[in-house]
Amino acid sequence: MSQFSTALLLQTKTVTIRDIVCDGGCRHKGDEECAHKTSLVYPYRGVFMRHIGRNDTVAEANQMLFFNADQGYRISHPIEGGDACVDLAIDETMLEELAPKDQVQRGAAFSFRRQRRRIDPRAQALVALLRHGLRRNVAETLEAETLALTLVRRSLGERTSHAAGASAGRQKLVDRAKLVLSSDLARRWTLSEIAAEVGVSPVYLTQVFQQVEATPLYRYQLRLRLARALDLLGQYEDLTALGLDLGFSSHSHFSASFKQSFGQTPAEFQRSARLRRK
Repeated sequence: MSQFSTALLLQTKTVTIRDIVCDGGCRHKGDEECAHKTSLVYPYRGVFMRHIGRNDTVAEANQMLFFNADQGYRISHPIEGGDACVDLAIDETMLEELAPKDQVQRGAAFSFRRQRRRIDPRAQALVALLRHGLRRNVAETLEAETLALTLVRRSLGERTSHAAGASAGRQKLVDRAKLVLSSDLARRWTLSEIAAEVGVSPVYLTQVFQQVEATPLYRYQLRLRLARALDLLGQYEDLTALGLDLGFSSHSHFSASFKQSFGQTPAEFQRSARLRRK
């Protein structure tokens, strides 16, 4: 049975933010759970799978998951190491104002149509800023509320997020590739190695992955590594060591990739998130 802890980071009339950490002890599907309130969940460490009926979703740091109120689901952990997520619940009136109509399910209760959306690097950076700032008690309430609304708007935007549309078979193939990448972020996988793990040809894998996720496989792996860097920046003084631990070939490679994605170098992000003194 998995054990988890929940830390309430912020609660106002506008938004409730929780940091949820699970040890991932339950490898198979756990007991059915039910969300009491619609929320947007942002995994930032590790990976888990959510099961709703016959629909499965791989939850990792490139994704945001919708948890609809009163919708039953089960969780499993196909990879060791557990997971951690930021759970963000917005006042429903504001959520209705923020959510594009085509993403909302028609009915008496407010709910989202799809299970997930792929978020962009700037949304990942906002998740990290929120969590680090609230965890360290350096983010003021107004700042945190504003960042949270900006994060939701970005997570639902057509230009800043992506809703996968694919057959069940292609989605399962892509999910298997995601689990392979997530199993060892620092490993320098070759395309043939990933394809062999998934059980298809390298050509077919690259084609299907691009079609489903609208991004190349190699860039998806890069973004998983950089998301992990956002999580670990508060724990490293030596940023060269952090980059090497995540599989980057050098500090310059790590720093350039980080800046291209998030608009700041790792050191600049540490300072802006107040993870170290100027």
